[in-house]
Amino acid sequence: MAEINPYLSFNDNCEEAFEFYRSVFGGEFMGISRFGDMEGMPMSDAEKSKVMHVALPIGNTVLMGSDTPEAMGNVVVGSSVSLAIGADSREEATRLFESLSAGGKVTMPLAEAPWNALFGMLEDKYGFAWLINFDLGQEA
Repeated sequence: MAEINPYLSFNDNCEEAFEFYRSVFGGEFMGISRFGDMEGMPMSDAEKSKVMHVALPIGNTVLMGSDTPEAMGNVVVGSSVSLAIGADSREEATRLFESLSAGGKVTMPLAEAPWNALFGMLEDKYGFAWLINFDLGQEA
């Protein structure tokens, strides 16, 4: 089956954001490359150090991202897409929710939901929306 892996675009703070995500989820980057690694691509010296691609495995998914070159304009972070996480335990859901919301904004506190889950919504400090869900039926 096809896989869907989220790809996030940033205005010059991709590396900072991905270091934050790595501190939340753990793991190691599959790779990180910079625009300066591409030979023959015209750009300013300042852009050469920007992240062209980074990948962080999270479970069976890979969270990917990059900075946006000046020629492509600024990224406008919106609320049309959310990143949904299915936690393996109540503790993991709580930890992820608290970690991702640090410096951001809670839009729906983590609480029991009508579909027998622990659920909450937040916007992280980079403007991305996250949905955290733990199916309470998984508890022993």
